[in-house]
Amino acid sequence: MSKLHGYLSRFILGVFAAIFIAACGINTQQQSSTSRQPSPSECQNIQHQLGEACIPTSPQRIIVTSEIILDTVLVLGLKPIAAAEPALVGSRSRHLAGKIDELVSLGNENQPSLEKILQLNPDLILGFNWSFEHNYEQFSQIAPTLPLGSYSHDGWNTSLQRLGEILNRSQQAQQQLDNYQARVEKLKTALGERLNNIEVSVVRFSASGVISLYLHGSSFPGSVLEDVGLPRPKVQQENINSDAVSQRISLERLDLLDGDIIFAVVDPGANEAFTKFQQEPLLQKLKAVQSDRVYIVDSGYWYTGNVLAANAILDDLFKYLVPEEE
Repeated sequence: MSKLHGYLSRFILGVFAAIFIAACGINTQQQSSTSRQPSPSECQNIQHQLGEACIPTSPQRIIVTSEIILDTVLVLGLKPIAAAEPALVGSRSRHLAGKIDELVSLGNENQPSLEKILQLNPDLILGFNWSFEHNYEQFSQIAPTLPLGSYSHDGWNTSLQRLGEILNRSQQAQQQLDNYQARVEKLKTALGERLNNIEVSVVRFSASGVISLYLHGSSFPGSVLEDVGLPRPKVQQENINSDAVSQRISLERLDLLDGDIIFAVVDPGANEAFTKFQQEPLLQKLKAVQSDRVYIVDSGYWYTGNVLAANAILDDLFKYLVPEEE
């Protein structure tokens, strides 16, 4: 049902886009005077899955349709004028606090406001492929529009490098990745011999009541844990070999979470599911529960993201795994 709702939302947006653009009188003649289409000498042609776009070499009025891309653009030293808000969280994640004070909201990323986008007169629109799947032509009439493929939970660093190349910010992208790696090494040093002896589970609680185990490596938080070298519990290694991002688990299989530490990623509206989880008798047998090492963390950056979110996860790892005196 959620997939159908997404298709309908994008179809409706596409229809609205066509009607709205027509109503505003955006035709070929008007585009030359009101839209921000760069001249060939001011842009580079980029091939993508939906066609081709001439991306300005120095964009000044960037709009992004995903908070993940917002994370990426900000660390490259660029400040978009507007961005859509995440569908999961419904508001900005706190790891972006102070970085987007003047940013205009385009509403939910599943259906950003086309009217606002038109009014803002952007010179570049960035988003994932699904954002433009049914209305790429409408967006590209407003400004050069670049679909950036699909989000890769464990390939966020490659995505940062790629966008850095496109926006002529390769040096900034590499510097951010170097800074992240330096923090990873610092955490490893602080953990010392404990590093290989701390088994960590990451479990997400959704508003619908679904409990999902996030896998190391293939998931976004798992990729950060893998960079640090923190192992997942042996019971997971023995019973879960999937390359999927996450695996839904039942209350009867809470043993799969058994480890020294559990990071609980609680979505907005998921308090009921988390409360039910806490009351389960099987939960009391887990080592992390017995030692009071179940930590609630922010789904805004433990769910998906890029280097800013990855650094926010490192902040939590330092907070909960490294004694204050260190």
